[in-house]
Amino acid sequence: MNTPPDNFYLVAATFAMALVTFLTRLTPLILPKRLLDAPLLLAVNKALPLSVMTLLILTSLHWQQPKPMPNAMIVSLGLSPLLVAEILALLVVLLSYHWKKQLLLSMLVGIASLNGFLWGLNLMGFQ
Repeated sequence: MNTPPDNFYLVAATFAMALVTFLTRLTPLILPKRLLDAPLLLAVNKALPLSVMTLLILTSLHWQQPKPMPNAMIVSLGLSPLLVAEILALLVVLLSYHWKKQLLLSMLVGIASLNGFLWGLNLMGFQ
């Protein structure tokens, strides 16, 4: 049986996270300017946001295997209906952001399209 962590552990973990956050924020101020202008660091700085967003998206998708259902093409491919709806909603979000360049609009369209695709797949019999 799992026991909850004691108070000392929680306080120590909080201070450790605060220290690491403080040090990562302080590092660019301490390092010399010539190190910050290194080509490798500039390339990492340019590629990191897209890499982080890609990892967040890939880890948030539901990759579980669905239960086999007769006459279901999506299930025969080994994709869960939730994964299919998430991928379709992600494509709608990418298209809406590329079209309008409005983050709030893309978020709202993504939420609505995910729910719409889940509703549509449920109507078609994919559960």
